[in-house]
Amino acid sequence: MRDAATILGIIRERGKRGLPINDLYRQLWNPDLYQLAYGRIARNHGALTPGATAETADGMSTEKIDVIIEALRFERYRWTPVRRVYIEKKHSTKKRPLGLPAWSDKLLQEVIRLLLEAYYEPQFSPFSHGFRPGRGCHTALTKIKRTWTGTVWFIEGDISGCFDNINHAVLLSILREKIHDNRFLRLIDHLLQAGYLEDWKVNATYSGTPQGGIVSPILANIYLDRLDRFVEDVLMPANNRGKERRPNSEYNKLFCKMRYLKKTGRAAQAAALRPLLGSLPFNDTHDPDYRCLRYIRYADDFLLGFTGPKAEAEAIKQQIGAFLRDTLKLELSEAKTLVTHGRTEAARFLGYEVVVQHSNTKRDARGRRSANGIIGLRVPADVIRAKRVPYMRGGKPIHRGEWMHDTPFSIISQYQSEFRGIANYYQMAYNRGALQNLRWVMEMSLAKTLAAKLKISVPKVFKRYKTTIQTEQGLCKVLRVTVERDGREPLVAVWGGISLARKEMAPLNDQIPPILTSRTELEQRLLAETCELCGSKADIEVHHIRALKDLNRKVQAPRPEWVKVMAGRRCRTLVVCRLCHEDIHAGRPLRQLSKRG
Repeated sequence: MRDAATILGIIRERGKRGLPINDLYRQLWNPDLYQLAYGRIARNHGALTPGATAETADGMSTEKIDVIIEALRFERYRWTPVRRVYIEKKHSTKKRPLGLPAWSDKLLQEVIRLLLEAYYEPQFSPFSHGFRPGRGCHTALTKIKRTWTGTVWFIEGDISGCFDNINHAVLLSILREKIHDNRFLRLIDHLLQAGYLEDWKVNATYSGTPQGGIVSPILANIYLDRLDRFVEDVLMPANNRGKERRPNSEYNKLFCKMRYLKKTGRAAQAAALRPLLGSLPFNDTHDPDYRCLRYIRYADDFLLGFTGPKAEAEAIKQQIGAFLRDTLKLELSEAKTLVTHGRTEAARFLGYEVVVQHSNTKRDARGRRSANGIIGLRVPADVIRAKRVPYMRGGKPIHRGEWMHDTPFSIISQYQSEFRGIANYYQMAYNRGALQNLRWVMEMSLAKTLAAKLKISVPKVFKRYKTTIQTEQGLCKVLRVTVERDGREPLVAVWGGISLARKEMAPLNDQIPPILTSRTELEQRLLAETCELCGSKADIEVHHIRALKDLNRKVQAPRPEWVKVMAGRRCRTLVVCRLCHEDIHAGRPLRQLSKRG
């Protein structure tokens, strides 16, 4: 039987050639794919979150894989309705529905995702960046920054409830064009119609992909690839004309006059005309023979940059709306789909404000204008205000009461982690320094949290924890906590030391990454079929915990053998036999160890 890397490599080659594929369902019988899928999703935060049933990653075994494969062989596998919960939307009082699948469904969905990604990834448009390997928010923004110079109008696109409104018939017809395997298509169809459980009542699903489902992003990309191709094959050829704008006649006349004055010895008069020349564009901004349309998409958000009249930009917006409505059965959000002037307004895309910079005074070493028409990315002011909210009350920084029961090491680590995430995401913003205010608010909130926990004043917190460390930018004042450990390196938590200098370009990688051939450590341990506590080789399962800190919170001294093993390895999984696993959950001494002793 072929291993997972070989299978996915063969499928990818067929995808590169655009050849139809008719044997995907048989690949679902390969246990090696499930081992690969398990290694990828076992460490996700949702692996221990139950769906409509109590089944989670805890208790995973090769036997479960065999049960799934056996059901698939005889087409007896039935998807479990997802358990629906609601999570808050950012910057909104509305809530977003989220589906929590059962563990077996998650595992099978990951295998399906691997197969679909291997086949469709080489065929996807280069303008798509969402939920794709080697691509993401920063690659999309870098593409805009590098290649959209000279844009006049931004067309901000947002599809209303995209994931909830994907038409099942349209999606299956798109899949059917390339996948000539009815059993595989029936399995996808049953997944789409599995329904959801809410308030202990099963509800049917008539449209949309499973919210929270592992396979949902790849299905959405397959669906919206039609939009990418429409823009690339229809709108761009129709709205791209000329390689560059024609020269501006007013600029040329003034330049020739200056040169004539200089040649005839009237340098002072020529110099007096230079400011006027610097205010004129070099090219004709109203050239009727030049148009340029650019496009980028991340999941259901897309942005177009257009150089031309606003009326034509509005027409492009209407064409996209008509295509989505007539072909993909989707609707544009009128409130969020806007035509924005790049130099006087800011477009919103992926949490950034996108603007076209304009300055007649900023010059390069050769005296040429260096900012005109260049794309600028900046942190929106409302984002900074929203990020400050959890750390402020009444306009002043406050302590975080929910973190006061943690250790100083954990508190500092959490504050640093949150600020680092924000600072790293906005690393491309030219006003990244605006995050300095957020950093100050979070630092004062951190100091007040530590002061409340330790029952000391804020100045004493700084006196106790403040120190200086060496960073890439030089010496930097930080707050640091060190936890000494016997025979091991100490644990160190640091607040501060994160530079807010702009990084002009994030890495842009358009290459498809190779399929990983090596097994993860967890896969290797499971395949060893040996209990890591008693050495038994019968009924092997995997015990999971959410975090290592749970070992100290839930287990009282003296610590059981399994806790010592997991803490010593600093690992959130333990391969055990069924008897040991039952003893762990029951909180009793391990029977197998007592028998062996």
